[in-house]
Amino acid sequence: MHIVSLVAGIVVILAVLLDAFETVVLPRRVQRTFRLTGFFYRHTWRPWARIARRIQSTARREAFLGYFGPLSLIPLLGFWALGLIFGFTLLQYGAGEHVASGNQPITFGLLLYHSGETFFTLGYGDVTPSSNLSRFLSVLEAGLGFGFLGIVIGYLPTIYSAFSDREIEISMLDARAGSPPTAFELLVRFGKTRDQRVLDGMLKDWERWSAQLLESHLSYPPLGFFRSQHYNQSWLGALTAVLDTSSLVIAGIEGVASDQAKLTFAMARHAMVDLAQAGPARYDAHAPDRLPEEDMARIRQGLMERGLQLGDSETFANKLQSLRSMYEPYAQAVAYILLITLPPWIHTEKKRDNWQAGPGDRAIQAKGLAGSGPAKHRAAVTEDHF
Repeated sequence: MHIVSLVAGIVVILAVLLDAFETVVLPRRVQRTFRLTGFFYRHTWRPWARIARRIQSTARREAFLGYFGPLSLIPLLGFWALGLIFGFTLLQYGAGEHVASGNQPITFGLLLYHSGETFFTLGYGDVTPSSNLSRFLSVLEAGLGFGFLGIVIGYLPTIYSAFSDREIEISMLDARAGSPPTAFELLVRFGKTRDQRVLDGMLKDWERWSAQLLESHLSYPPLGFFRSQHYNQSWLGALTAVLDTSSLVIAGIEGVASDQAKLTFAMARHAMVDLAQAGPARYDAHAPDRLPEEDMARIRQGLMERGLQLGDSETFANKLQSLRSMYEPYAQAVAYILLITLPPWIHTEKKRDNWQAGPGDRAIQAKGLAGSGPAKHRAAVTEDHF
C-alpha cells in the first residue's frame, strides 16, 4: 500500500469536490485566493480574449466572445471529471490488488483507464478490484459519477434560467435609455412624462435587478462571461448606466426627488463592487475619464432644453464626482478584463435603438416613402423616439 498515493488522491478528490460545491451549490462569494475554477477561467479566458482583441469588427468580436461563456461550461465540467478520475486513480494505485484480464501487468495507466470506466459506469470488467478497499473505492467512484451526471443535468438549466432573467431587464432598458443605454437618454425620455412615479418605478425595478444580478453572478460565477444578445448591450453596461442615472438624480435635478435614486445607487454600487472583487478586477489609474467637461456641458444643455435643470454648478459637480468615484473605477476594471465597452454618459451623435433596427428596414422605408399606407407609417415611426 502506497501511503503517499493515498494521501495525494484524497487531497485531489476533496479539492475538486470543494471547488464544484462552491461553484454550483454555495450561494456566496468565496474569499479564498486560489480556486480551481478561477484557475481554469484565468487560463482559458486570457488566450480567448487575446484572439478577440485581434478582431477589428465590433459585431464579430462580440460574437466570438459570446461563445466563450456557454462553451466554457463543457470543459469546466470535464475538468472536474478528470480531476476526480485522476484522484481515484491515485487511491486505487495506493490500495493495490487489482486483477486484469489476460494477465496484463497492473500499471498506473491501466488503473487510470479503470478509474475512467468506473466513473462513467461503463462496467467492462476487464480490470477488477480484488481487495475490500479497492472494491469500496470503485463503488464510491461510481456513485460520484452518477452525482456528477446529476450536476450536469441540473446546473445547465439553472444557469440559463438566471441568464434569461438577467437579459429580460437589459432588453427592456433599450426603449428607456437607448442602445447602448446612457444616463442622458434615460432622463430625456423620462422628461417627456415629468411624472416622478415613472422614474421612481423604473429605478425601483433596477434596484431589484441589481440585487438579482449580484445573487446570480455570485451563485454562478460563469454567468459573468455570458454576453447579451446584442453587441451593444451587456450586464455591465446596464449596471453602469443605472448608476450614472442615479448619480445625476442624487447630485441634484430641480423638481426631481432623489429618495429612490439613493436606494438604487446603493444596491447597484454594492453589486458592482462585489462582482469586481469576485473577478478579481484591478483598478487602473490610467483609465480614461468617462465624463469629460464637454460631455457634461452637453448633458446640462440637453436636459435644460427638455425642462430638466441640474443644480448649482460647483456643488453639483463635486457631488457627482464623489458619486462617480465610488463605482466607475470598478466598472472600468471589470470592463477591461471582460472586453466590454462601457456606455458613454451621452452619445456624440443620435443612435437608433435596437428595436428600431432590422435587416429589411431600408427596403421597407424605401417602399413606404414611395407610396402610402402602413409601410409609410412604419418607416416614419423609426425616425422618432416615440
